[in-house]
Order: sequence, then structure tokens, then C-alpha cells
Amino acid sequence: MGEENQTYVNEFVFLGLSQDPETQVLLFFVFLIIYLLTVLGNLLIIVLIHIDSRLHTPMYFFFRNLSFAGLCFSTATVPQVLIHLLVKRKTIPFAGCSTQIVVLLLVGGTECALLAVMSCDWYVAVCKPLHYSTIMTHWVCVQLAIGSWASGVFVSLVDTTFTLSLPYRGSNIINHFFCEPPALLKLASADTYSTEMAIFAMDVVILLAPGSPILVSYWNIISTVIQMQPREGRLKVFSACASHVIVIVLFYGSAIFAYMRPNSKIMNERDKMISVFYSAVTPMLNPIIYSLRNKGVKGALMRITVK
Repeated sequence: MGEENQTYVNEFVFLGLSQDPETQVLLFFVFLIIYLLTVLGNLLIIVLIHIDSRLHTPMYFFFRNLSFAGLCFSTATVPQVLIHLLVKRKTIPFAGCSTQIVVLLLVGGTECALLAVMSCDWYVAVCKPLHYSTIMTHWVCVQLAIGSWASGVFVSLVDTTFTLSLPYRGSNIINHFFCEPPALLKLASADTYSTEMAIFAMDVVILLAPGSPILVSYWNIISTVIQMQPREGRLKVFSACASHVIVIVLFYGSAIFAYMRPNSKIMNERDKMISVFYSAVTPMLNPIIYSLRNKGVKGALMRITVK
């Protein structure tokens, strides 16, 4: 049958993470635990920062934005994964797939920008403590947050427009567990080169560009910390720095691997495992690494629990 007689796809079928029933049951509980920790951790951070006036500072302002972005990112994928691990036919309507892509790109792009902003905020706090209050004013923080969300909206708009403007008339089987451009492009019934180049350009903007201030900030932070006294202060900052770097490497590394390499027509198991890191694992780790280990958040939690 010629392409002109083929009907457009109105739903997609996921192959998921595994076809083995026992493995799917195990994965269900793993993802359930991850999602519960993600929701509880991020909601706790959002609520604590909102109700405790001592946490109304630039650092916690960005923490709250990051927690909200992580909560949205995880909610856009993990509940669907949980349902699909319990059913035999794993489908999603074209409109649902489109919505998932829009949300994931928006909050994912925003999180990339927020991580860069937070690294700059920490740089000012550690390297220029006497000027912190004059540099990181409330209005500056609001502008940086708005800019982060605006960058996510822009990247989502461009990538989604190019991805969804392609015709999808043939196979509707996605060898993945959620909708995202690299997986969807493999099913397009037209040449995807221009779309891949547009997505690559946006990925440079939202993935590589924020990497520069992150690297510069942490380099200066480490250089400053080396000269700090006493030794306990150095170890404390180094510990926090190492934790931040681990989260950043997990998120940026997995996202760069998924989005900034030549598009292959085959989605293998390694690709799906990489996607698990930035779609489920890092939203769970963010509140733990950035906030729940933080002295201010611990103090706020203690004040709330003793009341």
C-alpha cells in the first residue's frame, strides 16, 4: 500500500522496560518506591520553604522551583509507567503522547537552567559572601527563575513543533516506556534530518550552554574552599559540592547521551536505562541532595514536627 493511502497514527504502543511478567512486577515496586519518594521529598521541600520564613532566601527560592520542576517531570512519566507495568497492552493516544513531550521538554529544560542558576548562586554565597545580599536580590532571583522557566517553554515549543509536524503513518510501536522526541523520530514517515538539527540546536542551548556557568562556578568554589579555614569547613563544603556534582552529572550526562548523538533507528535497552536516570532517578535525588541534607531545611523540619 502506498504512503498516500496510509492513515495517520492515532495512538502509540510502548514495548516498555521488560516483557517478562516477573520482571515487570519487580519494576512496578521499584518505580512505585521511586515515585513515592519523589513526591514526598519534593512536596515536603515546597511546603517547608513556603511556611518557614527563615527559608525565604534566594537559595531556598531556587530549591522550591527545582522541586516543583522535578515533581512535574516525574509525574509526567512514572504514573504511566506504573500502569503499563500492570497491563498487557501499553498504549497512549497521540494527543497524550504530544502532551507528555511538551511537559517533559518544558520542565526538563527548566531544570537544566535552574541547575546552572543554583550553581551561580552558590558561587556567590561561597566566593563573594560579603556581596551576596546586594547581588542576589529578590528581584534578581525572580528574573532568574522566570528566565529558567521561559527557556524551558522556548525549547519545548521548538522541539515539539518540529517533532509533531512530521507525519506518522506507519508503525506505531515505540520501543520505549514514555514519549520523547528521540523515540518518536524513529517512527516518522519522512526525512527527519531538519528536525534532528533543530532539536540538536535547542539541546546545545539548554544542555551545553548552562554547563559553562556550572563548570566555572564549581571550579571557583573549589579554589576558594581549598583556602578556607578550618579544615572542617572545607570538608563540609566539599561534601556538598561532591553531592551536587553527582546529581548534575547524572541528569546532564544521561540527557546529553539521549538527545545529543546521531539518531539511530533502533532504541536498545541501554537507551531506555539511560532515560530512567533523568526521568525518574534525578527527580528523586534532587530534594535529598540539595535540600533534605541542608541544615536550614533540617531545622525547619524540626520546628514543624515539635509544634
